[in-house]
Amino acid sequence: MVSMGSLFFLLIVLAFTSAPFWMWYKLSMSKAGVNRPPDYIIVLGGGGMPSESGLMRCWYAAKAANYFTSAKVIVALPGKAKDSLSSINRMKNELKIRGVQTERILLEDSGTNTRAEALNVLKIISNIEQRISNVELIQHSTFNIRYSTFNTSVLIVSSPEHLCRAVLTFRKAGFLKVDGVPAFEEAIESDITFKGRRLGGRLWVPDIGNNITLRYQFWTQLHYEELLFRELFALGYYKLKGWI
Repeated sequence: MVSMGSLFFLLIVLAFTSAPFWMWYKLSMSKAGVNRPPDYIIVLGGGGMPSESGLMRCWYAAKAANYFTSAKVIVALPGKAKDSLSSINRMKNELKIRGVQTERILLEDSGTNTRAEALNVLKIISNIEQRISNVELIQHSTFNIRYSTFNTSVLIVSSPEHLCRAVLTFRKAGFLKVDGVPAFEEAIESDITFKGRRLGGRLWVPDIGNNITLRYQFWTQLHYEELLFRELFALGYYKLKGWI
């Protein structure tokens, strides 16, 4: 109980600093970067659609697709590809709204975690590449399916804290050239301080209009701590399973 209390106290103290953000940012950027033009842009689904993670990932994926115009885009999210109202099709529609042509978009709708998505995307790309070029084939021990080991370049788009695990997972699955784009949100650029007395209300309640840390930053840092704990646990599990 003492150790748990000490940990809780430490987390509260850290939330008043920027340390959680920088730890989260360092993890997010550890495998980020675009080192080559991708052949495929893979946007990994987060929550349902619309959702914060889904919309953010689609925004960045569309931006990348409109820059790398020869790349195909694969949306990986479990769901029903034949259902026009499913989340995976809503992500597809979001990409189309943002200028990505329909014929460039492929769907991977059966993977229920990052490992399964990586293997399924590998199979999809292998089947495509086998039809257009001669590629070397290998036997995949997990699914007993023949996959290609060509040098196809892929660019993964995912939430910042998830990107490191995603890139490592795709590399472990057999991709040789894997880059990543973290779907960072943008902070508001306006000054959001205020004078409580000018807005009325009970004057005996403390005015916190100028205290951005108490109003927003403290809670944001707590959220970063939550994301870090969850993702570090997931990285540990994937490492033990041999998936990264």
